[in-house]
Amino acid sequence: MNELNKSANEITALLVRADLSDEQRNNQLMSLVYTELRNMADLKMRYESSNHTLTPTALVHEAYLRLVKKSDIQWQSRKYFFAAAAQAMRRILIDSARIKMSKKRGERAIHSQNIEQLPQPDDEFNSNILDLDIALSQLESIDEKRANVVKLRYFSGLTVDETALAMDISPRSVNRLWTSARAWLIAKL
Repeated sequence: MNELNKSANEITALLVRADLSDEQRNNQLMSLVYTELRNMADLKMRYESSNHTLTPTALVHEAYLRLVKKSDIQWQSRKYFFAAAAQAMRRILIDSARIKMSKKRGERAIHSQNIEQLPQPDDEFNSNILDLDIALSQLESIDEKRANVVKLRYFSGLTVDETALAMDISPRSVNRLWTSARAWLIAKL
């Protein structure tokens, strides 16, 4: 058994039997998933503006805390955990973008001389990620599987093989869904 499958099986076994309110199991799980979560966050943060207040480490910890706080979740597998982590990271970045956009609108409303200024790069990114969130929510209502591929590939930064493993489908299916989802999102945006 290769190292990736061994780790995946270990994570799944821990998630299925774990009570994440138990600090020892929580720490054990974190040590198993941290590197993968950190890689996901690193990839995602590359698209953020350089003056973003979150770091990849902070994003990982915030997402992990959100997952652990939900004591009512029955983790079925590694697949569900990483999908939930991708969703948590997405929510954190979208919440951050919304806060920044609302502050910018508030600043512009109060200081009318700023209305004529061109938007800063982070304004454009925040607007784009909010548009992407709306489009992704629409895609999710139409085709949840395609939306999940986007969440894992784009928001989590997983490779095709890692996404296939997380979703328990073939890499070929991931490529097909990814291509289709990207085309749909591009048309929407």
